[in-house]
Formats: sequence, C-alpha cells, structure tokens
Amino acid sequence: MVSSMAALPETLRADVQVVDLRRISALDLAPVLAEEAQVWREALHWDLAPSIALIDRFVSMQSLNGFALVKGAHVIGYCYFVCEEHKGLIGDLYILRAEHSPERMALLLEAALDTLWHEPGIRRAEAQLLMLGSQPLPRIPSARSFRSFARVFFEIDANAVAQLPPRDIQAMATISAWRETHQQASGWLLAAAYRGHIDSEINDQYRSPGGARRFLTNIVQYPGCGSFFAPASFAVFERASNALCGMALASLVAPNTGHITQLCVAPSHKGTGVGYEMLRRSLQALVANGCETVGLTVTSANLEAIRLYQRMGFLRKREFSAWVWERRPA
Repeated sequence: MVSSMAALPETLRADVQVVDLRRISALDLAPVLAEEAQVWREALHWDLAPSIALIDRFVSMQSLNGFALVKGAHVIGYCYFVCEEHKGLIGDLYILRAEHSPERMALLLEAALDTLWHEPGIRRAEAQLLMLGSQPLPRIPSARSFRSFARVFFEIDANAVAQLPPRDIQAMATISAWRETHQQASGWLLAAAYRGHIDSEINDQYRSPGGARRFLTNIVQYPGCGSFFAPASFAVFERASNALCGMALASLVAPNTGHITQLCVAPSHKGTGVGYEMLRRSLQALVANGCETVGLTVTSANLEAIRLYQRMGFLRKREFSAWVWERRPA
C-alpha cells in the first residue's frame, strides 16, 4: 500500500496519479519490478535482476529521480531518469500489463520531460525503451522538438554461430583481447566511426571522443546492458600503423544469453571483413561460455549493418524506437 497519499505531490489524471518516485517505497514498487523482470525473461531471455537491484537500492534511498503511476492505493508503473551534463536520459518506463495504455505511458513521459526542462543546463533528452516496442504515443510531450528513430533487436542462436566461417584479415589487421588501456583510443575511434552517422543523432555522446569514452565506461561499469564480458570483447589494430581500427564489446545479460553492446569499425576499414571477423569471434566466445542466444540492436536506417547481421544468421526479434527531444532556444 502507498502510505500518506494525501501528503504526496501529485498530478491527478482521471483514475491515476503521477507521484514523485522519491515518495514511493521499494516495497510499493516491488510488484511492478517483478513483472517487468518476468517480461524481459520471456521476451528476450534477459535477466534484469542486476538492474532491478540497483533501482530498488536507489528507491529505498529516496534518491531516484522519476515518477510512479498510482491507481487507488497501488503503484502500477514507473519511470526514472538521470541527468548527465546537458541532457537527461530516461532510463526506464514500465507499466503493469493489465494496466498499460499509451495514454498512461504518455503521462509518465510528460512528467519526466517537464521536470527535465526545469533542470539548469538541460537541453536534450534521450530514451531507448526497448520493451515498449514501436507503439505510437497518443500525444508527444514537447512535440515540436521530438524525433523518433526506428530500431531493431536482432538475435542469433548458437547453432547459427557454429556455422559461421572465419574471415582471413591477418594481412591487414590483428585482433587482440579488449583491455582498459584501449579506452583512450577507443573514444577517438568511436567518434570517427559515427561522424555524420544517424546513431550520432540518437546518442550525442558519439559526437566527441570524450563523450564516446564516457559511453564506453557506462557499458563496462554499469549493468544496463548486462555484465561486461571481457573474454568476448576484442580490439583490432591495423598492422601497418598499429592504430586501433575496430572493437567489439560484449556482455552477459543472463547465464545463457549474450549481448553485443558495441561493434565499431574505422571508416578506412569498412567492407574489409574486419567487422564480420570481430563479431564472429565475439559470438563464438559467448557461445563457448554457454550462451544459447546472442542479441544486438541496430538502427533501421543502418542498412549496411543490417545486411551483415542477416547474412550471418541474425533474425529480427523486436522493433522499438529511440526518442530524442531537443530543447529549442527561447
């Protein structure tokens, strides 16, 4: 039960209330988190427990920015966000299946965005909420600055991975295990690879080496994309110059499920087989560790990458959207 409801700051919308998440107890939120974890397991074989534990911890500390959706005396959904320099990241949004509606989803987004725009220095908001799929919103909060990008979750099984032939790239490049010492060069590589790319519109960290390094640090250190798995993560160096020209980073999202969190090739090495061979080795290492399936996400407009994945045996599993809001100058 949600206690002291009358004392909570709230916005009444029909039969539900949008309540500051810092006024909600972890016990109140637990049924929503439990169902969300079950949905991720069923849909994508993904163990959400590490992320749920982190959310539970910050909710218990009353330090997670966001909102809960309350119906009667029960929490039926939530949304949280974090602020990072000039932008806000909407980390998650989930509403119980029996209570979900596009209108209620829009309520939570609207509350989060309204709060973000009142934060000093926030000029941008981003969200990639995979489990919401590609359903349209009944109304778009901050619609004048809104852009939506179609994305796809692909999946490959262990049998398909076993059939992938190696590609000989030894004459041009060497593949090494990923190490933290590669972090500096990887920021420059990522920024160069995504310069002018549609993904730099979705995630503006790709636009600078410093932002790219922060993005990679988040992949390695935090459980949002699973637990970083070093044995399936690789760096590729050009033989002639020993410059970093590619990287593949992987994680475990469940004991038997892998995820490719980043696959990046320098513009000078696109079409040479470097990307294919990096990805093949990552997939093989994940399968050797017991993974039955491996997933990755890609922007639908990135046709070159999609053709590669489909040739390798990846199958479309789920479509979803990446959302971006830019705050226009007054």
